[in-house]
Amino acid sequence: MNTVCSELHHFAWQLPRYSFTFDKKLIPQNGIYLLFEKGEPAHGGDRIVRIGAHTGVNQLRSRLMQHFTNEKKDRSIFRKNIGRCLLHQANDPYLAVWELDATSSKNKSSYSHLIMPDYQKEIEQQVSSYMRENFTFTVLEVPSKEDRLYFESRIVSTVSLCKECSCSQSWLGLSSPKAKIRESGLWQVNELYKSGLSAEDFKRLVENT
Repeated sequence: MNTVCSELHHFAWQLPRYSFTFDKKLIPQNGIYLLFEKGEPAHGGDRIVRIGAHTGVNQLRSRLMQHFTNEKKDRSIFRKNIGRCLLHQANDPYLAVWELDATSSKNKSSYSHLIMPDYQKEIEQQVSSYMRENFTFTVLEVPSKEDRLYFESRIVSTVSLCKECSCSQSWLGLSSPKAKIRESGLWQVNELYKSGLSAEDFKRLVENT
């Protein structure tokens, strides 16, 4: 697994790298994104710290915008997890409110007395600042939804199973209240430690990208 993971990283490093100022026109409409984080090394370069995809047609660009530019944590579990860490690190009791999902009108009404709009906006801005200063990403164009979900799962498992892909001692994710994030070194909790990429999978991924 370490060998395939190393090959995956070296392949990803050769692809165009983007930051939050990315030009949407340069991003394929369908695919998988691989995120790297400042100060997180593996295999002699930047470590993959999150793998993501999308289920809707032509939604890759909008999914990335939800992470980097739309300051609404209930639309991005990635943003929500960054905020969890910042609040947990600061022992901020507002973490309990941050955990609430106010996406629906019913929940928004139910939780309105708990939410502090100005303070929540401040936290969202802190999340944005951290993400924009620390993350870069590359993308793998994968037109088929079936293939996207297949490869997303196997890439997540490949990295989570790799013994060389451990997080640094200063990684923000170690402040997460989510054990799976702390233990995996990845900003996600699903598809960990399952079936990784086979050599044939990796070959097909490279040939189709």
